[in-house]
Amino acid sequence: MSDSRLFHILYYLLNKERATAPELAEKFEVSQRTIYRDIEALSGAGIPVYAEPGRNGGISLLQDFVLDRALLSRQEKQETLAALQSISATGSALAMDTLAKLSALFHIEDAGWLEVDFSRWGKKSADSSKFEQLKTAVIQHREINIVYENTNSQTSVRTVQPLKLSYKSKEWYLKAFCLEKQDFRMFKLNRILHLDVLDQTFVPKLYPEAEPDYGQTCPKIALLFSKEIAYRIYDEFDETQIARQDNGDFLVSARLPVDQWLIGYLLSFGAQVEVKEPAYLREILAAQAREIFQKHSEKNKP
Repeated sequence: MSDSRLFHILYYLLNKERATAPELAEKFEVSQRTIYRDIEALSGAGIPVYAEPGRNGGISLLQDFVLDRALLSRQEKQETLAALQSISATGSALAMDTLAKLSALFHIEDAGWLEVDFSRWGKKSADSSKFEQLKTAVIQHREINIVYENTNSQTSVRTVQPLKLSYKSKEWYLKAFCLEKQDFRMFKLNRILHLDVLDQTFVPKLYPEAEPDYGQTCPKIALLFSKEIAYRIYDEFDETQIARQDNGDFLVSARLPVDQWLIGYLLSFGAQVEVKEPAYLREILAAQAREIFQKHSEKNKP
């Protein structure tokens, strides 16, 4: 008899609440007779599992049964608490309450080895409030109205069906179905200027998880960075995109969308970046730099 199979049967029943012997036999690739022996073993170990005969019968656990804390190893308990601590960093009061209860249940004191904070500097309260509203809308399948600022500095009002909150590359995003565009869209949380959770509910659609194919839609960008900002290069580009030059500088090759975000991003490097290609991006960046120079030079005139 496999102890591992007994635990898997127990977890399966906790999740499904009720299952038939043929279902369990197919799931765990054993005979129905073996399943019944496993159920007897679980019952003998004190697990309140029982089988009901008949058309609507099956194998199930007593309704209020919960797993004893001893079934989790110390490492599993610590990993569970660490995951909850990450969630509580969003400002979720429920997650923090659950974290406190499980810490007491597991008899594990918070050693303070991990600190996670997804909020921006000075924006913790506002970011937490926005996150909670979006979380509620996603879980309850409620449509939302948002005021959104896109990368072209255009503000729009949209009604969307929120599907998932996603944290990627140091930023929070909302994956949603946009009713205006009748298509899936991803919105950066920092650019959602205002939102209202509506009473209108929806049946959630499956968000396509394929990564965007920048190789087909975006030009190849070649950027030469000064060696003095190596820390930013390794923070923001994959090692496969970086070639160290003989003088210590970095040549980065990547496919990126040419938009206002990219222009602002490159300007943030000042004189420590040079656009090698494409030529039109170099011209756009130079024009922006000249405009900045003229604007600040005029202010310094007597």
